[in-house]
Amino acid sequence: MIPLKLNYNYKDIFLAPKIALSGKKIFMLIKGNLFGYILYFICSTISILTTGMNIEDTISKYGLYPYLFGHQAEWYSWIIYFFGVAIWLFTILVTSTGVSRILLKQLKGDDFYSGKDAWEFIYKYWQAVVLAPISILSIIISFFLLSFIFASVGKIPLIGTITFPLLYIFYFFGSIFTILSIFVFFSSLLYVPSIVGIYEEDTMGSVFQTYAIFFSQTSRVFLYNILLGALLVISVELFSWICFSSMGLISYIFGDKFFMGNQFSTLNSFSISIVFPTEILDTLIFFKTYIFEKLHIDFNISLFFDTLFKDTELKNLSIIETISSVILSIIYFVIGLSIFSYGLSILSVGQSLMFVIFKKLSDHDDIISRSDGDFESDSLIIQNNFDSNFMNPSNLILDEEE
Repeated sequence: MIPLKLNYNYKDIFLAPKIALSGKKIFMLIKGNLFGYILYFICSTISILTTGMNIEDTISKYGLYPYLFGHQAEWYSWIIYFFGVAIWLFTILVTSTGVSRILLKQLKGDDFYSGKDAWEFIYKYWQAVVLAPISILSIIISFFLLSFIFASVGKIPLIGTITFPLLYIFYFFGSIFTILSIFVFFSSLLYVPSIVGIYEEDTMGSVFQTYAIFFSQTSRVFLYNILLGALLVISVELFSWICFSSMGLISYIFGDKFFMGNQFSTLNSFSISIVFPTEILDTLIFFKTYIFEKLHIDFNISLFFDTLFKDTELKNLSIIETISSVILSIIYFVIGLSIFSYGLSILSVGQSLMFVIFKKLSDHDDIISRSDGDFESDSLIIQNNFDSNFMNPSNLILDEEE
């Protein structure tokens, strides 16, 4: 097992799309995304139903991706909706931790570290992944509450007039720290899974590492993430092009009148309308075009076979056709989820590589060469087995007799 060699600079970020293209990493993110999506779908659908919209109209308008924005909803509807969003985000964070753990083992040269091992690691450390961003958010809220208290004191006649200029310097530095903490909070959503997955930190350690990274490597944090973002967009575009072209080839062959013809077109169009509704596709195309324009990238590859999204007039389906369409919809959904999970895999691998680079540059800490908790656990098991055999002579006598 030969460890991967890194340059410990921006060149390593270019490795992210290649390393992220791993069935082990993508499948882990698919499972986490699927669990989070199901809970999100339930919560978002319930929140929309509370506005008076029925389930049939909801599915017809949003397909498999309902969202509450654009509705006149009560406060409890928004709580239900954002609870689903938080659960989905939580599952992405914890599964990204598993991906970071797999990457660490891969950097060490251990390609036999399984997804099951990564899930066991997640079960052990998931609290830190969730509580670290919440802790940083609590710090920000605490500073806002303190500012409200001091602002209320400022309303008191004479006392407020005197204390405001005397304490202004403290208000100023407190405001700076609050603004920077907001940036740190968003950074924590990116780096905490890597910190926990690679460094095995607890909640407080993850908070400290996040602040340390942001303040010591501020310029690299922004520049490396801009580079990673460009690589992510291009790589996902290529990956989705391959997937959609492959699906289009199937549509081109099976949709020919010599084979299934209109029967396939009907099943395909119905499935596409559920998994990739027009409103969602238009939104994705809008954001894709917007991002490419901002990055000054003219990168739009036409599909080899553009029959996948060919409009076909839908008719009433029979029971067999409905069942077949639902099965095909599930397959299309998994393909779409795979594309999304590959993008998250690139993001997770890229952030993990950044963390390894930052620790090397700031603390001269070579994470790849240091031992981790798994190595120490294995060593402890071996030591315990040796001690038990050494302290029990009957085991040695039995071995000699055999």
